[in-house]
Amino acid sequence: MAHAQALNEADKDRFYLTEDHHPENGTLLGFWIYLMSDCLIFAVLFACYAVLGRNYAAGPSGADLFDLPIVAVNTALLLFSSITYGFAMISAQAKKVKPTLAWLAVTGLLGLGFLSLELYEFNHLIHEGAGPQRSAFLSSFFVLVGTHGLHVTFGTIWLVTLMVQVAKRGLGVEMKRRLMCLSMFWHFLDVIWIGVFSFVYLLGVLK
Repeated sequence: MAHAQALNEADKDRFYLTEDHHPENGTLLGFWIYLMSDCLIFAVLFACYAVLGRNYAAGPSGADLFDLPIVAVNTALLLFSSITYGFAMISAQAKKVKPTLAWLAVTGLLGLGFLSLELYEFNHLIHEGAGPQRSAFLSSFFVLVGTHGLHVTFGTIWLVTLMVQVAKRGLGVEMKRRLMCLSMFWHFLDVIWIGVFSFVYLLGVLK
């Protein structure tokens, strides 16, 4: 009897969590903070390119090297991938697993197409003797565009991982939150690429 009373007294001193331990929108807020830090990284890279982008060291300039039709196709691939991801999110909100997976697959294929053309461009420039060591202009170009390409690569791997999870676990609250985080990341990369396309390529082809 005394032992049971002691247990009851101990229970009174225990702390029981009566609400969800996960703060409302805490993940999304944390991811917004991450995106802001990524913005700072790209701001520094854009600033470096602005300073070094005209230092050709008697080598080729953007007007000599950039192939705008290929870059335009690459830009279209990434922009369309943002649209298809939007369709994936609409399907996810409706809890339609198969359409969600289908739109995510299309998004991943467009992302891979973007990366393939970017690698082709880099390989072509290096074979033309316009590698990152050739001039400050090319160094800043490869770092800026390459950093964006690494982000797209990471995003594509993340997308495939989420596809596997959706196929196994369905579209619960946690999965929708993960898809939303990747959505913000993917659209963020689109915005950065528009800056790259305008500031690096379009201005670069001007003599």
